Amino acid sequence: MSSVPRLVIAAPSSGSGKTTVATGLMAAFAARGLAVSPHKVGPDYIDPGYHALATGRVGRNLDAYLCGPELIGPLFAHGARGCELAVVEGVMGMYDGAAGEGELASTAHVAKLLRAPVVLVVDASSQSRSVAALVHGFASWDPEVRVGGVILNKVASDRHEALLREALDAAGVPVLGVLRRAPQVDTPSRHLGLVPVAERRAAAVEAVAAMGAQVSAGCDLEGLMALARSAGALSCAAWDAAEALVSSPPPPLPSPTLGFARAGGPPSSPGAAPPDPHRPERPRPQTPDGLKIAVAGGPAFTFSYAEDTELLTAAGAEVVVFDPLRDEQLPDGTRGLVIGGGFPEVYAAELSANEPLRKAVGALAESGAPVAAECAGLLYLCRELDGRPMCGVLDASARMSERLTLGYRDAVALSDSVLAVAGTRMRGHEFHRTVVEPGSGAAPAWGVRAPDRRVEGFVQQGVHASYLHTHWAAEPGVARRFVERCRTS
Repeated sequence: MSSVPRLVIAAPSSGSGKTTVATGLMAAFAARGLAVSPHKVGPDYIDPGYHALATGRVGRNLDAYLCGPELIGPLFAHGARGCELAVVEGVMGMYDGAAGEGELASTAHVAKLLRAPVVLVVDASSQSRSVAALVHGFASWDPEVRVGGVILNKVASDRHEALLREALDAAGVPVLGVLRRAPQVDTPSRHLGLVPVAERRAAAVEAVAAMGAQVSAGCDLEGLMALARSAGALSCAAWDAAEALVSSPPPPLPSPTLGFARAGGPPSSPGAAPPDPHRPERPRPQTPDGLKIAVAGGPAFTFSYAEDTELLTAAGAEVVVFDPLRDEQLPDGTRGLVIGGGFPEVYAAELSANEPLRKAVGALAESGAPVAAECAGLLYLCRELDGRPMCGVLDASARMSERLTLGYRDAVALSDSVLAVAGTRMRGHEFHRTVVEPGSGAAPAWGVRAPDRRVEGFVQQGVHASYLHTHWAAEPGVARRFVERCRTS
């Protein structure tokens, strides 16, 4: 059961100011001494970094596509445990979710799952009375979504504000804040969104402080807190990593092809890790025994979900973070390696220049130790990225592209690996502007079932590398299997 007061910050469309308002609210309430739990709808990795700065707590994602609707309440309760307020930043427009899946994974969907009131952030820069029609439409579209108020953003003047308030009074939706144009709180963007906090920490701290000050000055914090307290209680237990490991189901029976064709050989070609028929179906979590798993961090590798690390720890691993831009060796005693997403293309020169670490990663992979790499991690394991030498673990070349690859993916494991047995179904997310041109010697990691049908990624000895970002809370057996393979490799 969770009764933490909570608000969902939504908007009619992207670019309306959700991040400014949500982060500003987190900072403003935290400055008042409240313990604020920060959350982000969808797969975004960057906004939670700003949320963490504002609250001093880990920013957590709530993704009903990657994790399933049934986990939204438990994951929320886990993150909000012990807090006095939770602020949930939405994604895209309020009713925009997974393509072709109706409301699934939309901000509105998550708000309903959390029984939380919605605050609609409206960019009012080019409208006056029409704002009432816009807000009325969003508030009445789904009667199960409760729009409890609106925050007007980019308001030009006192006269403009008066016109907007008059229109919204007639619409019956309370105005809980008015923010004037304030370019000083803008945060820089590039090809995949905002620049992560890890790349501009000092400037990010200033930006978050400015957001908090702007929201404190322009919003009715008492009214917003009263609205947050009106949220309905959630009758669900908080997610727990150790319990998730125990209760996760056994893997499916292996299937060598699963209907996916691959040029150059079937998915069961050499390189796939052998199946493990002797693994117990529901092992108890291990007591930490000094088993070290290195996790890439620093400015080049900022994309990760907190629950993934919590699952590794609950499975008995000691997680040690290292920075591939700075550290020339893997942590002493490393038995496994996780390299998540980020921006290696931005740091290709520095990553390439760190030859000692590239060789250490290559040697670890050559030894058969488990290595899990997602997106940026995949690029780092290639022979080269934009012509610069990388780790050379995979016979593949990567380069930047003008084309954005973006969207949710429904996938099935094609090859037994350190993460899963063939037949394991998972959902993932792709978000990149790069292309990998594969060579030979590896089996495919995934068969992507939707929206298209193709093979993707690499399985080679103990390496699992793919463009797909996955959330291990949806399939805790992934973390359990990875730690077990680290222990036995």
